[in-house]
Amino acid sequence: MKGPIQSVEVSYLLHQTEDPVKVQAAVGDLLGVKSGPETESLEGHFGNEIVRARFHLTGEDAEAAFKGLVSRMPGGMKKEIAAGISAFLDEHSAFFLRLDKQRLVGGSLALSGGDSVRIKVKPRIFMLKGGARQFYLGLLGVG
Repeated sequence: MKGPIQSVEVSYLLHQTEDPVKVQAAVGDLLGVKSGPETESLEGHFGNEIVRARFHLTGEDAEAAFKGLVSRMPGGMKKEIAAGISAFLDEHSAFFLRLDKQRLVGGSLALSGGDSVRIKVKPRIFMLKGGARQFYLGLLGVG
């Protein structure tokens, strides 16, 4: 039987001052993937190069990535997400997290609103019997 997660998409922006190898290694470690992301070169406001990096995982890879992420989350982070779970969900029952990119490179997880690693988790819709809130709270182990 297939698990509850359909896909996980992770994306982030790399500025010229950042070490792409360090950021990719930290994100790859978080997701449990060895391959590199898809990249796209963009131009910043002042003509500087910005690289958009994206991982798209499906099936067992998505399941493993989400479980790995949840297992590394500190209890306080899980409680913070649980307290405001609706703010992390969209109208299609996708779950969104923004993690502090610099803290991730440093080896820890923290929520962020600024320069972040964006994570989008799509569920298998048929598994949302109790609704998206209860579904994700259960996966986070706080519901």
